[in-house]
Amino acid sequence: MNASIEGFIAATPTHDELDAWMKGRSFPLVEGTAATFVWRGEAEGVKLRHFIYGLETAQPLLRVAGTDFWWLTIEVPPRSRIEYKLEVIRAHGNEWVQDPLNPHRARDPFGANSVLQGEGYQMPEWVLPDPKARRGVLEPFSLHSAAFGARRGGHIYLPARYRPSRQYPLLVMHDGADYLKYSGMKSVFDNLLERLEVPDIIVAMVDSPDRLVEYGNDERHARYLTEELVPHLASRYPLLDQPRARGLMGASFGGVASFSTAIRYPGFWGRLLLQSGSFAFTDIGRRNHRGPVFDRVVEFINAFRNDPKPVSERVFVSCGVYESLIYENRSLVPILESTGMQVRFVEARDGHNWENWRDRSREGLSWLFRGPQMMVYE
Repeated sequence: MNASIEGFIAATPTHDELDAWMKGRSFPLVEGTAATFVWRGEAEGVKLRHFIYGLETAQPLLRVAGTDFWWLTIEVPPRSRIEYKLEVIRAHGNEWVQDPLNPHRARDPFGANSVLQGEGYQMPEWVLPDPKARRGVLEPFSLHSAAFGARRGGHIYLPARYRPSRQYPLLVMHDGADYLKYSGMKSVFDNLLERLEVPDIIVAMVDSPDRLVEYGNDERHARYLTEELVPHLASRYPLLDQPRARGLMGASFGGVASFSTAIRYPGFWGRLLLQSGSFAFTDIGRRNHRGPVFDRVVEFINAFRNDPKPVSERVFVSCGVYESLIYENRSLVPILESTGMQVRFVEARDGHNWENWRDRSREGLSWLFRGPQMMVYE
């Protein structure tokens, strides 16, 4: 605990003294590796509800006697980024709320969380819209998939300097709508292309109506991407016809979908960007502790671990150390390397969320698809 805060609280400050202490400070209050959370309001209890695997999920805040001031100090390693909520306990029930004292928010398909930015963490400046960056174009696409017996679609990102007379690499991004909405990938691509860190590239942002099934090592999905989507896009856009110019990208189950597609079509997809992949496996016994939705994934990853083969040229893997999947991702990397594929693995003090994946995208994309600027400085 920070000694100055501990001493201040031990003196049992009044409401006015607490107000004066809070004035001019931002919360959570980060001082080195100590982060202090504060809640003001009447309640029977307040708990910190964070998303750090391996740390007690609910940690109670302490109340300063005779006041509505609640506080908790925890240790936070440098460069950490932690999403959390506060659980407010009252007689009529408990409520999980965003921290009203913290302006930093992160959105996901389930709502929004407050964000603790530890010492040394900064939101990358290349994720924000840059008025100097020329803007690419998003076009909707739709086609009938024989593999699924239904229509599939999404959006195509065309670079600002797109010309039909040129040829371009292709990146297929799983959960494209979520990457756009929660990771700001439109601005990320605009900025990285403008900076020449990534070459002009066409991105197919695909989505699924049943991702936990279709992304979980589904042969239909691999066939749709490789035998239907790529020829469809090649008929509309000038694509380079080389493995090194074709890539797959995905997070969580989207990482599984990317990896399993490449395994079903070895040598076709020369670039893989796998973020926090749900690469569940079993070493002893066959029981899957993550639930039946992972059964096909476990079977798939177990088979690859037993007989690893090179399926791509370059594989970029990233994962947060605060998520439960860090063990599976760390375990997969040396097996990938043993096949002779070029592998780069990056860990971050973050969790299983869209802004973690956003923050790792520059390093992954510029390593897989080197722009002119990266070639100069590499």
